[in-house]
Amino acid sequence: MDKVSRSKIELFGECPRCFWLEVNKGIKRPPPAPYTINNAVDYLLKQEFDHHRENATPHPIMSGSGVEAVPFSHPEINKWRTNFTGVQYHHEPTNFLVFGAVDDVWINPKGELIVVDYKATGANQHQIYDSYQRQMEIYQWLLKQNNYPVSPTGYFVFAKVSKANGFGMGKASLPFDIFVEPCTGKTDWIEDALYDMRSVYDSEEGPTPGGSCTYCNYVKKASTA
Repeated sequence: MDKVSRSKIELFGECPRCFWLEVNKGIKRPPPAPYTINNAVDYLLKQEFDHHRENATPHPIMSGSGVEAVPFSHPEINKWRTNFTGVQYHHEPTNFLVFGAVDDVWINPKGELIVVDYKATGANQHQIYDSYQRQMEIYQWLLKQNNYPVSPTGYFVFAKVSKANGFGMGKASLPFDIFVEPCTGKTDWIEDALYDMRSVYDSEEGPTPGGSCTYCNYVKKASTA
């Protein structure tokens, strides 16, 4: 059984060649800059939502956004939110152990689980990118495979830097505006993606470099310079 994370599925969608190099040869793309602000925002939001989880009450962010739900209390919620464990499912046809760490899970009055993802941004306009939606869909799929009723609507909690008053008018504090945005997920693409991934995973040669892959194009140009 081979483990594949949510991020590996995203990598495969971006470039099968880069996916093959990483899982078969241990050659990873150069790492991005660390998301220290994002991690801090994640930590603070989890602390606040956990307080309401203990009391089975909605966070004011949820109530103010018209979301009828409370943070979901479950013995494995911390495991689900931990990298390298997350929500797991053994997809027997491909023998992949698929996993992904959610930021949060809420539950609505119907008993459906709601996937929630936190995003920090300094952009003037917060946006749900295609990669964000795929991320949410994989989490929804994982919970479904574990036999939980899952709402097709998930939510992104955006923490956007407020630039109106600088650093708190001399108080050396940086305020954030919080936005909750719904996102309807579709999970029907994931099964086919796993079969395609297995085919590439097991190949000896690996696929040809992706024409639209920035990393493959860099290697190609560097090798002929």
